Amino acid sequence: MLTSDVVRTTILLAIVAATTFGTAGGAMAFDDKVFDDNGAVKAQSSPWAVFQFGFSAYKSGHKDQAVEAYRYAAENGQIGASWKLARMYAEGDGVDRNDFEAFKFFSEIVEQDVEPGSPEESYVSDALVALGNYLQKGIPGSPIKANKVAAQEYFMRAAANYRNPNAQFEMGKMFLKGEGGVKASVRQAGRWFQLAAEKGHAGAQATLGNLLFQSGKVVRGLAMMTAALQRAAPADQPWIRGMQEEAFALSGESDRRTAIALAEDILTKGDTGQQ
Repeated sequence: MLTSDVVRTTILLAIVAATTFGTAGGAMAFDDKVFDDNGAVKAQSSPWAVFQFGFSAYKSGHKDQAVEAYRYAAENGQIGASWKLARMYAEGDGVDRNDFEAFKFFSEIVEQDVEPGSPEESYVSDALVALGNYLQKGIPGSPIKANKVAAQEYFMRAAANYRNPNAQFEMGKMFLKGEGGVKASVRQAGRWFQLAAEKGHAGAQATLGNLLFQSGKVVRGLAMMTAALQRAAPADQPWIRGMQEEAFALSGESDRRTAIALAEDILTKGDTGQQ
């Protein structure tokens, strides 16, 4: 999932690219300034300018040219280009899906010395989460094997240093289950879920709501799960709905009605259930 900072960066690049290269036709008119007769990026090209061109080409549907431009920019120090390539390979977007290739690009990103608060921190934060996700299960047919301890280290770095809500959610799950070399602790899990929920992470809000429900805070827990279901992305809705429906089935009619009203309040005011 993209962080808000990455989204803002992407929008900024779109504006810059549009200003620099104009419409889709304008972008392709820039080909002879970027590529040589063999289709390679010309030597001595500005990495930032080539990165901009790659973004414009990608938005125009010329993803083959975007890949070449991003590759040149990445090889010459543009972290954003490395991130775009990693995402393209991870999603099979304009290239054949190759998780191991994506893993290598994400690994290059996290090796960069990027301080929290810098304009490029969102790339590093997202890359850390991606690596953690890969290491939880491994990549079939590659040297990358499942390693939950290593995954936890990546998640912790993103969660603590960059306050990434996806990483905070993953840390919460690890503490809840006692995985990745950490001792099981509902208290620690709740702390991480709360931090992610405060940033609008629906999965963290739903899981925190379930913990509250199980601890006896029935109405608050039901309300948080109900609000989370409304906010959740389509991919997360099935498991959140199952959790919420199970809790509703165990609750009395009065608690259900109160929880539904409170869920509307949570959605309106952004309350995450912090006690």
